[in-house]
Amino acid sequence: QMQLVESGGGSVQPGGSLRLSCAASGNIFRVDTMGWFRQYPGKKRELVADITSGGSTNYADSVKGRFTISRDNAKNMVYLQMNSLKPEDTAVYYCNADLVPAEPGYYYGIPYWGKGTLVTVSS
Repeated sequence: QMQLVESGGGSVQPGGSLRLSCAASGNIFRVDTMGWFRQYPGKKRELVADITSGGSTNYADSVKGRFTISRDNAKNMVYLQMNSLKPEDTAVYYCNADLVPAEPGYYYGIPYWGKGTLVTVSS
């Protein structure tokens, strides 16, 4: 089965940094857009950043200038470098990617989600 697995979450003090990683695995033909979302308790999951296969990026206004999304197409991985972290960045972060199965008849990517990794920013 195709899947996404996140890593790199943890606890950090305000102003600190964390780097999240997400690996796509399985019988994958192509990985299209990849991204990171986050979810606060009782709130809807929201986009943090995403990146196309060609490297075009989008960021939520709240993280612009602090977070950087990148990807390694050869490894089917996406990363989120988080700097100058704030307490309000505390959330569960989810990896998202559109995956095209290496099977006949698939023309477009299928949305997949990781299980999430917790980021806690506190002093």
